[in-house]
Formats: sequence, C-alpha cells, structure tokens
Amino acid sequence: MVNRVLFVCIHNSARSQMAEAYLNSLSQGRFTAESAGLEPGVLNPYVVRVMAEDGIDISGNATKSVFDLYKEGKIYSHVVTVCDQEAAERCPVFPGITNRIHWSFPDPSSAKGSEEEKLAFARTVRDSIKKQIIEFIDEM
Repeated sequence: MVNRVLFVCIHNSARSQMAEAYLNSLSQGRFTAESAGLEPGVLNPYVVRVMAEDGIDISGNATKSVFDLYKEGKIYSHVVTVCDQEAAERCPVFPGITNRIHWSFPDPSSAKGSEEEKLAFARTVRDSIKKQIIEFIDEM
C-alpha cells in the first residue's frame, strides 16, 4: 500500500511545495504526496528557481487550500506541517488514522537582501527539506 502524505504550510507557495516534490521524486513510488496551505498564495519564484537547479520543475504547480482537501474527505497516512508551530495548530484534523508530524523550516519569503541572497536562503531551506525527506523515507 502506498502511503499518502500531505504537506501543509501557510501559503503553499514554498516549503510544502518543495517537500511534496521531493517526496514524490525520491520515494520510488512508496509515497504519494500532496501539499496545501492555510491561506493559499502564489508560488515563490525563488523556490521555483532553486528547485529547477536540483532538476525538479514545480513551475506549473498550483497552490491549494488545506480546507478544500479536508472538505473533499481526503485521507492521509501522514500530515506534515512545515511551518511554525502556531500555524501548524490551525491545520484541520483529517479523518482516518493520520500521523501528524511537525517540521519547522524558515519561510523563504522572509529572506532579505539582494536577489542572490534570497536565492541562497531558498537553497538553504531547500537543502534542509530534502535532507528531512530522505530521513523520513529511510525511517519508513
């Protein structure tokens, strides 16, 4: 059986999109990942660029609302929040047996400075998420 995983952050514009993409690409079909946000926004262009640098194109992804997925009655084996704890507590409880996990990553949209500094910050977040996804796959 394939485990269904939902990654949640505030806007579904960066961290949850990266986690979804990495789990889907690295798990060799053992997982099916989706992502959503509490307040869906617009994909972060720096995140799109740094994911492309790692061979993953998320440029065509749409942002989704976690509450829409909840209303659809979707069931997940794991719901992973990738934002701060306060936002994680606003996530709805999904039906069925769901393991809730919280991984805190900084928000790439909070980066300050030049374009290169913002890209460097997005790369750091990307690499941290990728490392966490690899550990998650190995533990499962």
